[in-house]
Amino acid sequence: MLIAHSQNDGGDWHGLTAHLGKVDTLAAVFSSAWGDTLWAGLAGAWHDLGKARPGFQRHLRHNPDAHIEGRVPGAEKTHSAAGALHARAEFGRLLDARSADGLARVLQYLIAGHHAGLADWQPQDGHSGLAPRLASAAAAAEYQEALHGLAEAGETLRPTPDAATLAAAARALLNQPEPLARAMALRMLFSALVDADFLDTEAHFDTDKAKRRASFPPITRYAEQLQTHLASLAARVQASGQAETAVMRARAQVQQACLAQAAQPPGVFTLTVPTGGGKTLSSLAFALEHARRHGLRRVVYAIPYTSIIEQTAGVFASIFGPEQVIEHHSQADSAPSGDTTASRLACENWDAPLIVTTNVQLFESLFAASTSRCRKLHRLAGSVIVLDEAQMLPPEFLQPILDTLNVLLARYRISLVLCTATQPVLTSRSAFDPRQARRGLPAPRPIVEPGPLFSALRRTEIHWPADLHTVAELPAMAERLLLEPCALAILNTRADAMELAKLLPRDSTRHLSAAMCGAHRAQVIAEVRNMLKAQVPLHVVSTQLIEAGVDVDFPVVWRALAGLDSIAQAAGRCNREGRRAQGDVHVIVRPIPKLLAQLRTAADTTRSLHAEGLPDALAPAAFERYFQAFYARQNLDQHQIVELLSERSGPMEFNFRSAADKFRLIDDEGQSSLLIPLHRLMDGHDQLAPLVSKLEAGEADRWLLRSVQRYVLNIRQRQLDELLRNGTVKALACGLYLLEDDTRYDRRFGLLPRDNPLDAVTMVQ
Repeated sequence: MLIAHSQNDGGDWHGLTAHLGKVDTLAAVFSSAWGDTLWAGLAGAWHDLGKARPGFQRHLRHNPDAHIEGRVPGAEKTHSAAGALHARAEFGRLLDARSADGLARVLQYLIAGHHAGLADWQPQDGHSGLAPRLASAAAAAEYQEALHGLAEAGETLRPTPDAATLAAAARALLNQPEPLARAMALRMLFSALVDADFLDTEAHFDTDKAKRRASFPPITRYAEQLQTHLASLAARVQASGQAETAVMRARAQVQQACLAQAAQPPGVFTLTVPTGGGKTLSSLAFALEHARRHGLRRVVYAIPYTSIIEQTAGVFASIFGPEQVIEHHSQADSAPSGDTTASRLACENWDAPLIVTTNVQLFESLFAASTSRCRKLHRLAGSVIVLDEAQMLPPEFLQPILDTLNVLLARYRISLVLCTATQPVLTSRSAFDPRQARRGLPAPRPIVEPGPLFSALRRTEIHWPADLHTVAELPAMAERLLLEPCALAILNTRADAMELAKLLPRDSTRHLSAAMCGAHRAQVIAEVRNMLKAQVPLHVVSTQLIEAGVDVDFPVVWRALAGLDSIAQAAGRCNREGRRAQGDVHVIVRPIPKLLAQLRTAADTTRSLHAEGLPDALAPAAFERYFQAFYARQNLDQHQIVELLSERSGPMEFNFRSAADKFRLIDDEGQSSLLIPLHRLMDGHDQLAPLVSKLEAGEADRWLLRSVQRYVLNIRQRQLDELLRNGTVKALACGLYLLEDDTRYDRRFGLLPRDNPLDAVTMVQ
């Protein structure tokens, strides 16, 4: 018997024919979610043909890792080229050469990449191309040896469909005119293949793990639980005798509108609600009810920052139970309260009804080449995707993001909810200059009309300086802050935030910036909320990270000039609950370093709008004007992602690997990860000590690394070089660096710059 994998703990071998058949079936089931069962099934049926080579069979029987391509070195130990060449040979028997070449490439990308990931067709940007690899003598030899081994064992492959079936499937696949549609089709098929392959391999080696998957209730149950929770909240308020405020009435109206509008057919929706209007639970209520009514499979709730994802996931977990909410991002603990094996496993392929993730995880996966990142993508078909704070989509990647969302809407039956207080303009825009044109989303349907809602929830007044070019000095700003017993100041750079905080009384001042690790920031935010509740003197100085979903309520806010959306987000932290007649937001001008080009552009756009006349800076119409002007000043495909995935060189010739390398929402090139020993610096972090000890002892498993992520800072290479020169960090075997000099990390300000103060000046957030 030919084998696909070595013996499991029970002593059973995994038969090759059985494995190919199971992956064929599973992959076809996965891709049936968008009506395509042929291509993923064929890829599954042929993907491990190369393992039939007599030499490879010997390796499998003597090395338990031999089935993992690249784990055991040597050209004679590869196996993914044979199935790719088999596709071309089989299609060549039935079709003309040109058609056979084009259709075979569909399967060649999938099969040849099922371990190494999706490749560029031709060599590009230092990557070896798939075409020369498949044209090599080594690949041809692998294919012939595999056919020989198959025949010698008396085993057969799934037959090739007839020419008519292939032609019909080809028309369905290739007749996708939307930009990036065919590249997305291949990536979705690839996702179906690799998930099926992983799952069947797992079922062979670990049957218990396989049984623990998919232990979630149906999405209809989630919708019912949320509605029960919302009704309970309303009843509790009514029973308390608490006077209903305008904010409370508006939140109730938004929730009712979301449930009512969920009956609309799938498509693009906007939920434009002022900050404090309850959009998080309301948008989830819409998404779950919409999924229930239209038979959609899951809700994917995407958030721009890891700094707030735990807050949102915590709210959801309190409603549904922590084991029923999949929190997938780099800083999710390995074993938070209620975490289960099933929820950990669901992070791998999103096989769960409710996923809370980040924009980075969602969009970088949609442009990824690796198997681990692509694996979950087929689960997006038939889902509701909620983009919280939709205005945070990065302008330099906006065009490929919009193109991809359009493909998901047109081909994969998703609904999209754009949820924010400052709704961006993401529909199409024509322009004489093609650089200013935009292929946008279909016209969205508003879930609630924003105009009356914004009028009802008007709780703040924006105060502009007389001159938007005159810089405000920090000492003068500190004096103004001290006139208020409770105030928030939001600056554009870490350096400004640190300097202003130093000018204020230490006991009553709290500082927040991304120079502090995630666990440190969370502790300070908790302190701020407690001080607000106690109504003690409080001055918070923060970078813009506090605008990203941190729910706090100050009577007065100062905001350094930035984009109009940032000013509005700052206003959302002022008189949030409407307990005062009016909150005051003061805009001040501070220098913006040249390196922060996008922030400078945003501030300049605000200046231009203000000069033209901005009677109401918080009205929805103002944000429409702002985003039209802001996007017109940007290159919306700065890294040429669309070109890399657009078959410019020839039919079905994509640059998957190069596009994945360039599509990085967070540019961590030249960055390193620094582990902050917070357990030595402040109380409440004793659980970190044993984890650090394990890392120092050389342990480096995935869940250990994940569990320390909240204590990790990403720092620039030159910062690391300085720390290494001074002997203040040491390298760990896992690739992290551990900070050993406690004086370099301040309880108020986080990691302190020393030899290069420019690091503090030029870092936003």
